[in-house]
Amino acid sequence: MDKKLQGKYLRIISPVSPVKLYCSCIMNVVLTVAVIALYVTLSVRKEKLANVSPGPCYATCPRDWIGFGSKCFYFSEDTRNWTSSQSSCIAREAHLALFESLEELSFLKRYKGDSDHWIGLHRESPQHPWRWTDNTEYNSLVLIRGRREHAYLTDTGISSSRDYTYRKWICSNHKAILCKGQ
Repeated sequence: MDKKLQGKYLRIISPVSPVKLYCSCIMNVVLTVAVIALYVTLSVRKEKLANVSPGPCYATCPRDWIGFGSKCFYFSEDTRNWTSSQSSCIAREAHLALFESLEELSFLKRYKGDSDHWIGLHRESPQHPWRWTDNTEYNSLVLIRGRREHAYLTDTGISSSRDYTYRKWICSNHKAILCKGQ
């Protein structure tokens, strides 16, 4: 009699049969256990990945380039005009050198040797401002002598000339960051 009453009350509470209700409860338990197991597995894996260090990292320059600060510089051995010099730098994944401080400028002057070298300053005409090859405006850190459109580095500072004059050049780029184990 108790079983009949229990079944009758279950049918009043829920139109679903008791077998379906038990199956539903069992499925809920199985899914809950699966979600907890997945969470635990992912937590352990994440912890292992966090503990794996790629090793020490360092900044580096390509072969035949010289590093200074966060940049690498390439000093050419041959001569070209300003436009061809810029194209040569682009082929090296760089651009004609720019400097951001007097220290960088002193470094460039020291390593360029006796020859004049093209750098990344240019302008459309004497009435226009000087710009770097990345199109940022020059901050006039050092006076540029001359009234031409393309700048080059001399022993005494920066001068300007026409594009077609052949000179050595300097490329610059930021150092690459390498980590041991990558």
